Amino acid sequence: MTALTLGQRFGVIAILQSSIPRHLRAFGAMGVLDRFAGDRALGLGVADLADADKSLDAMIAAGKRLRDEDGANVLIMGCAGMASYRAPLQDATGLPVVEPSQAAVSMALGQIILDLSHNIQRSAHAR
Repeated sequence: MTALTLGQRFGVIAILQSSIPRHLRAFGAMGVLDRFAGDRALGLGVADLADADKSLDAMIAAGKRLRDEDGANVLIMGCAGMASYRAPLQDATGLPVVEPSQAAVSMALGQIILDLSHNIQRSAHAR
Protein backbone atom coordinates (compact mmCIF):
# COMPACT_ATOMS: atom_id res chain seq x y z
CA MET A 1 0.00 0.00 0.00
CA THR A 2 2.88 2.37 0.74
CA ALA A 3 4.25 1.87 -2.77
CA LEU A 4 0.89 2.78 -4.27
CA THR A 5 1.09 6.19 -2.59
CA LEU A 6 4.53 6.85 -4.08
CA GLY A 7 4.02 5.97 -7.73
CA GLN A 8 1.61 4.71 -10.34
CA ARG A 9 3.33 1.42 -11.20
CA PHE A 10 5.31 -0.69 -8.76
CA GLY A 11 8.00 -3.26 -9.39
CA VAL A 12 9.22 -5.92 -6.98
CA ILE A 13 12.75 -7.19 -6.47
CA ALA A 14 12.49 -10.83 -5.37
CA ILE A 15 15.31 -13.02 -4.15
CA LEU A 16 14.25 -16.15 -6.01
CA GLN A 17 12.12 -16.84 -9.07
CA SER A 18 10.02 -19.19 -6.92
CA SER A 19 8.82 -16.18 -4.86
CA ILE A 20 7.14 -14.50 -7.81
CA PRO A 21 3.97 -16.67 -7.98
CA ARG A 22 3.37 -15.99 -4.28
CA HIS A 23 3.76 -12.25 -4.90
CA LEU A 24 1.32 -12.40 -7.81
CA ARG A 25 -1.29 -14.21 -5.70
CA ALA A 26 -0.98 -11.54 -3.00
CA PHE A 27 -1.27 -8.68 -5.50
CA GLY A 28 -4.30 -10.35 -7.10
CA ALA A 29 -5.96 -10.75 -3.71
CA MET A 30 -5.26 -7.08 -2.98
CA GLY A 31 -6.73 -6.00 -6.33
CA VAL A 32 -3.62 -4.08 -7.43
CA LEU A 33 -2.47 -6.04 -10.50
CA ASP A 34 -3.43 -3.11 -12.74
CA ARG A 35 -0.63 -1.10 -11.06
CA PHE A 36 1.92 -3.95 -11.13
CA ALA A 37 4.86 -3.34 -13.49
CA GLY A 38 6.90 -6.49 -12.89
CA ASP A 39 8.77 -8.76 -10.52
CA ARG A 40 12.46 -9.51 -11.07
CA ALA A 41 14.33 -12.24 -9.20
CA LEU A 42 17.95 -11.80 -8.13
CA GLY A 43 18.67 -15.52 -8.16
CA LEU A 44 20.47 -15.18 -4.82
CA GLY A 45 19.87 -17.07 -1.61
CA VAL A 46 19.07 -15.30 1.64
CA ALA A 47 22.63 -15.99 2.85
CA ASP A 48 23.97 -14.27 -0.30
CA LEU A 49 22.37 -11.02 0.86
CA ALA A 50 25.22 -10.72 3.39
CA ASP A 51 27.63 -10.11 0.48
CA ALA A 52 27.04 -6.38 0.05
CA ASP A 53 28.72 -5.97 -3.34
CA LYS A 54 27.06 -8.99 -4.93
CA SER A 55 23.63 -8.18 -3.52
CA LEU A 56 23.59 -4.47 -4.19
CA ASP A 57 24.86 -4.88 -7.75
CA ALA A 58 22.15 -7.46 -8.46
CA MET A 59 19.44 -5.28 -6.87
CA ILE A 60 20.51 -2.21 -8.83
CA ALA A 61 20.46 -4.19 -12.08
CA ALA A 62 16.99 -5.58 -11.28
CA GLY A 63 15.73 -2.15 -10.21
CA LYS A 64 16.94 -0.52 -13.42
CA ARG A 65 15.29 -3.23 -15.52
CA LEU A 66 12.03 -2.75 -13.64
CA ARG A 67 12.30 0.99 -14.25
CA ASP A 68 13.52 0.96 -17.86
CA GLU A 69 11.90 -2.17 -19.30
CA ASP A 70 8.80 -2.66 -17.17
CA GLY A 71 7.83 0.95 -16.46
CA ALA A 72 8.01 0.82 -12.66
CA ASN A 73 8.24 4.18 -10.92
CA VAL A 74 8.46 2.78 -7.39
CA LEU A 75 10.26 -0.37 -6.20
CA ILE A 76 9.40 -2.84 -3.45
CA MET A 77 12.08 -4.97 -1.84
CA GLY A 78 10.94 -8.59 -1.68
CA CYS A 79 12.78 -9.62 1.49
CA ALA A 80 13.44 -8.05 4.89
CA GLY A 81 17.06 -9.12 4.46
CA MET A 82 17.38 -6.42 1.79
CA ALA A 83 16.58 -3.55 4.18
CA SER A 84 20.14 -2.28 4.54
CA TYR A 85 20.32 -1.75 0.76
CA ARG A 86 17.20 0.41 0.49
CA ALA A 87 18.90 3.83 0.45
CA PRO A 88 21.71 2.90 -1.98
CA LEU A 89 19.18 1.23 -4.29
CA GLN A 90 17.01 4.33 -4.19
CA ASP A 91 20.03 6.52 -5.01
CA ALA A 92 21.17 4.27 -7.87
CA THR A 93 17.75 3.98 -9.53
CA GLY A 94 16.33 7.40 -8.77
CA LEU A 95 13.09 5.73 -7.67
CA PRO A 96 11.42 5.53 -4.26
CA VAL A 97 12.17 2.15 -2.70
CA VAL A 98 9.85 0.55 -0.14
CA GLU A 99 11.07 -2.10 2.27
CA PRO A 100 7.84 -3.75 3.53
CA SER A 101 8.92 -4.31 7.15
CA GLN A 102 9.96 -0.68 7.52
CA ALA A 103 6.75 0.47 5.84
CA ALA A 104 4.60 -1.70 8.14
CA VAL A 105 6.29 -0.39 11.28
CA SER A 106 5.90 3.18 10.03
CA MET A 107 2.21 2.60 9.36
CA ALA A 108 1.69 1.07 12.81
CA LEU A 109 3.50 3.97 14.49
CA GLY A 110 1.40 6.45 12.53
CA GLN A 111 -1.79 4.79 13.72
CA ILE A 112 -0.57 4.91 17.31
CA ILE A 113 0.36 8.59 17.01
CA LEU A 114 -3.02 9.41 15.46
CA ASP A 115 -4.83 7.26 18.06
CA LEU A 116 -6.47 5.19 15.30
CA SER A 117 -7.91 1.78 15.95
CA HIS A 118 -9.99 -0.90 14.26
CA ASN A 119 -11.98 -1.16 17.49
CA ILE A 120 -15.08 0.90 16.66
CA GLN A 121 -16.39 0.91 20.22
CA ARG A 122 -13.14 2.34 21.52
CA SER A 123 -13.07 4.98 18.80
CA ALA A 124 -16.73 5.92 19.35
CA HIS A 125 -16.23 5.95 23.12
CA ALA A 126 -13.16 8.19 22.85
CA ARG A 127 -15.23 10.89 21.15
